[in-house]
Amino acid sequence: METFEAHFESLCATVAERMPGADTDLMHKAIEYASNKHQHQKRKDGSPYIIHPMAVAEIVAEMGLDMDAILGALLHDCIEDTDASHDDIEHLFGQTVAELVEGVTKLTRANFSSTEQAQMENLRKMFMAMSKDIRVVLIKIADRLHNMRTMQYQTPAKQVSKCRETMDIYAPLAHRLGMQKIKWELEDIALRYLDPDDYNDIMSYLNAHHEQDEAFMNTIQGTISHRLAAVGINNTAYGRIKHVYSIYRKMQTQGKAIDELYDVYAFRVIVDTIPDCYNVLGHIHDLFNLVPGRFKDYISTPKPNMYQSLHTTVIGTQGIPFEVQIRTWDMHQTAEYGIAAHWRYKQGGSGNEKDFEWVRRLLESQQDSDAEEYVQSLKIDMFDDEVFVFTPKGRIVSLPAGSTPIDFAYAIHSGVGNAMIGAKVNNRICGIDTTLKNGDIVEVLTSKSARGPSRDWLNICKSNQARTKIKQWFKKEKREENVLHGRSSFEGEMKRVGLPLSITLDPEVGPQLLKKLSFDNWEDMYAAIGYGGLTAAKAVGRIRDDINRALKVQANEKLQANPLRITPDSEAVKQNRHAVNGIIVEDIDSCMIKFAKCCTPVPGDAIVGFITKGFGVSVHRCDCPNAANRDQPIQAPRWVRVRWANLDDQPFETTLELDCITRDGLLLDVATTMTTARVRVKELFGKDLPGGHSVFTVKMEVRNVAELDAIRNRLLNIRDVVGSRRGQN
Repeated sequence: METFEAHFESLCATVAERMPGADTDLMHKAIEYASNKHQHQKRKDGSPYIIHPMAVAEIVAEMGLDMDAILGALLHDCIEDTDASHDDIEHLFGQTVAELVEGVTKLTRANFSSTEQAQMENLRKMFMAMSKDIRVVLIKIADRLHNMRTMQYQTPAKQVSKCRETMDIYAPLAHRLGMQKIKWELEDIALRYLDPDDYNDIMSYLNAHHEQDEAFMNTIQGTISHRLAAVGINNTAYGRIKHVYSIYRKMQTQGKAIDELYDVYAFRVIVDTIPDCYNVLGHIHDLFNLVPGRFKDYISTPKPNMYQSLHTTVIGTQGIPFEVQIRTWDMHQTAEYGIAAHWRYKQGGSGNEKDFEWVRRLLESQQDSDAEEYVQSLKIDMFDDEVFVFTPKGRIVSLPAGSTPIDFAYAIHSGVGNAMIGAKVNNRICGIDTTLKNGDIVEVLTSKSARGPSRDWLNICKSNQARTKIKQWFKKEKREENVLHGRSSFEGEMKRVGLPLSITLDPEVGPQLLKKLSFDNWEDMYAAIGYGGLTAAKAVGRIRDDINRALKVQANEKLQANPLRITPDSEAVKQNRHAVNGIIVEDIDSCMIKFAKCCTPVPGDAIVGFITKGFGVSVHRCDCPNAANRDQPIQAPRWVRVRWANLDDQPFETTLELDCITRDGLLLDVATTMTTARVRVKELFGKDLPGGHSVFTVKMEVRNVAELDAIRNRLLNIRDVVGSRRGQN
């Protein structure tokens, strides 16, 4: 069990090292205050709760933040978990500390695992906090880091939930803020709980090869240090094994075992000046063989998170490739602690506004975005790798990897993007869908007579910034066109899924549907679809269940008023029969249709219908066990003939179960196959059975049984997949 005394001594030592000469009276006062407020609380391991705030404060001190941030860390749970108030903390420790504590409290209440709408709002709160005072988010990251370090005391369900949240939000955020040391630790701990088998396999391999790795790194380190000392370059050189999650990602993306990976060793050379960095680079390339195409200069072209280093990959005399990172001490501090290393409150500085330009862009891009789209595109703008390109005058522009000239144009200015008629890359005319590469020189061709962006650009551009500005243009300039375009898309989607458009005009149902969609009237909703703020598929998806419930109520009311009568069949009736959800019921019109979950039929399957009590007709496959009794006299009257309508590529949900021989990586192989086949997977999960066997369940959307059979054949071609069957949905 952790003790108060040990954490107190460690915190004091860290503050003395990072802030020599600092007045620590307020810090001791804050520890006493927080200790009293939390005196009746315990951590999961039974230790006093005050240990957690002190551990968080020590992490904040290690970041190099000021005393206000340390006080905020010590008090960060007081408003949330005790009777302490904002006014109490402001009176005792000052307004700045009270605002930091309140800011962290608001972030603590955010639930990043909730629905997209709530998740967008929570992320917006985080970015607002960052734009006002970055220390709020830095304290929150320190809070999460200590919670991750003590994750072993949580329940298995809580471990998975918190680790997934860490991988989705906190580790990428630490990366975006340049805090590589913290990012690596968050990722490694999360991996331990999310994929313990692979984590333990990697750790076992590293432990088994520890002596061999140490000998190799000592040899390389000695070679580098000896050369640089001989030419008079003051340096610190050391080697390390890349962190566990980095190795794990390489194994997953490259499909290789750890002993097949290209490079798992990394060496750092830290020197005094920038010229020394380039001198060291020359000596490294003289000592070892350069691997072509693996050199990156992040000194002349820093990453948006302020990271600077020279990166090169070389091969030593033993034939083992390794990476060398060369940087100054200031660059090293920034690489370890990112924005925290540049935040100088003691001197009254407020940081470089350009450092947080990306925060402003993310806040702006939320305004006209659908929640789900915003959360997904955020991961591109905030978390993905960058590509660095140049304007014709040499200005560096950072864009998400995979960006096009459209993204470049809107990164320069919205007016440039709206007037764009073409582009040049490296002085050659190119398509506006060209993928930009590092070092490209991009020139945007504009015209005063340009008619503005095309709707197709929304599918071409990569950055959320460009997409938002295009939507804003359509929203402002093309209201009537948006309404027409949106209405057409919405009506087409309603028809595609077999829902009657007339239901939206029902005076009782229509207002409820609009409320669910968060619009005041249908025209506003059509306009939103028209300018790209919402897709027709998402709009219909949100109200589909409500419409089906309303139709069910209406059908029941009709059945009660006019009991069902089977009428003689005729070709004319057949031809005019109305399809519902892609199904035509012989002899019955205007009834509810649902697909049986026991057999999940799709177009091409032989099907039969069963008249349920009050829920319309349930459609089964003819070979479904639940349809086996349809010839029995007592059941026969309730079974009716049904057939598939012309479906126009309407997707249907169905399920496959795969019988497999258990092996590592099989789930990834299944997921990769489904992605390659361009199948929309709703669920994918598996479980191990006794005797070395596993069963994987894949819930997906397909258009017909032919497509399902093609997918089934692909899956059966995967090694160790030995059988398949249609499963329950």
